[in-house]
Amino acid sequence: MSGPLLPGATIGVLGGGQLGRMLTLAARRMGYRVHVFSPDTDSPAGRVANREWGAPYDDLEAAREFARSVDVVTLEFENIPSETVEELSSLVPVRPGPRALRTTQNRLREKEFLRGAGFPVAAFRGVPDRASLDAAIEEVGVPAVLKTAGFGYDGKGQTGISTAEDADAAWETLGDEAVLEAWVDFELELSVVAARGLDGSFAHYGAVRNTHDRHILDLTVAPSGVPPGVEDEAVRITAGIFEELDVVGTACVEFFVTGRGELLVNEVAPRPHNSGHWTIEGAATSQFEQQLRAVCGLPLGGTHRAEPAAMANLLGDLWTNGEPDWPAALAVPGASLHLYGKKEPRPGRKMGHVTARAPTPEEAALRILKARGALIGTQGPAAGS
Repeated sequence: MSGPLLPGATIGVLGGGQLGRMLTLAARRMGYRVHVFSPDTDSPAGRVANREWGAPYDDLEAAREFARSVDVVTLEFENIPSETVEELSSLVPVRPGPRALRTTQNRLREKEFLRGAGFPVAAFRGVPDRASLDAAIEEVGVPAVLKTAGFGYDGKGQTGISTAEDADAAWETLGDEAVLEAWVDFELELSVVAARGLDGSFAHYGAVRNTHDRHILDLTVAPSGVPPGVEDEAVRITAGIFEELDVVGTACVEFFVTGRGELLVNEVAPRPHNSGHWTIEGAATSQFEQQLRAVCGLPLGGTHRAEPAAMANLLGDLWTNGEPDWPAALAVPGASLHLYGKKEPRPGRKMGHVTARAPTPEEAALRILKARGALIGTQGPAAGS
């Protein structure tokens, strides 16, 4: 590519979920065409794209056709077969790139990369088979968490080990190559969503505070409220990881913060992240526009936050007793609703999110919790207007 990809170019997106949908909306607003490739049809992203390619990720012939129809490829879903990414890369630029994708789609490779590059991580050991698990428990200690090496997210593919006697049951639960990680008695969880441009430029949204329910992100508040030194260190580590992986695009680094204020890297996501959704209303440039700018070789946008913001996920559980009360939620001052267009609400499935801005982080959080509670007639906490 001799210069930046300008409006009118066609962006290829691997994955048809909500992240692809929000990227597509940002791209089309700026005058780009978007083609989405995923095994599904009538997907959340496909519904708003210019063209939807419905084929398995390992269909190399379809992938080649897709690559020839676009000017650059990015992703909203990292569990893409490496053979497909390599094939696409031979025909069109793929960003963030094969190295970042290959490293982060496998927990063991990711942990080994982080440790080898000098980034702080909890103690861990690879567990290729059941025979290796006992020795790993001896080295790492208990309590610990056994996680599948690949294809895990939102708490899927992991189980706790409290004593050495739990090893058999834990292995039967997963039954595949895994990673044993020491249990981290953390005080809180942070993430840093940032972008790295084609020219190596770096822009970040600061550290945000995350809380989870059933291992699924529930609430994000920006700013995090941690001491400036902790936030600066989280941003520094994030920039270093992006540089080492040669990330081009928007990505996220998740952290544990221990009781002593120490940071441990938990995961790296080579794509926009759930904890960055607040940027759509809350920042000068959303994480999705930032991804588009980066992969097209454009200057990165500003990340200024006019006031604190918060985001709460809307899971399929909210539909248990029928359609949620959307007017009640939207009656909460400052609440913004995002629904992803998924056909079937299921417990634990991310169906949308709600955001709000407010003069303080606490008030922003109260507003979105009140809006979410109103969806099912729950009396939420009072929030100022």
